[in-house]
Amino acid sequence: MSGSSFSRPTEGELAILQVLWANGPSTVRFINDELNQEVGDGREIGYTTTLKLMQLMLEKHLLARDTSQRTHVYRALISEEETRQRLLDKFVNTTFRGSAMDLVMQALGNHDASQEELAAIKALIQKMEDEQE
Repeated sequence: MSGSSFSRPTEGELAILQVLWANGPSTVRFINDELNQEVGDGREIGYTTTLKLMQLMLEKHLLARDTSQRTHVYRALISEEETRQRLLDKFVNTTFRGSAMDLVMQALGNHDASQEELAAIKALIQKMEDEQE
């Protein structure tokens, strides 16, 4: 997918995409049930709300729909990895003026990283340094 055609998902659209990424192609009913399990605070997302949002996502080319069966099945047209990368790039550019270092320093300064997380960060830094040599 080229950069100019990327349609940044809204928070609600991202929640639907996360259900699809985790479970694969799914019906509106399944997605709606999963979203309601995740909310867990007594509020319920109506089926028609989920359906309408997914119809909008079809128009934005975030989803595809298989209409060959009586129950329509939807699948994500954008990958989780690509979406994460594009959202992160946008966030770093707009919030941290393009500085990945400022983002990392902010994240580490406000989070008690576990020994495992710190080891993974160190390994990533080592890998990046090795690739530059």
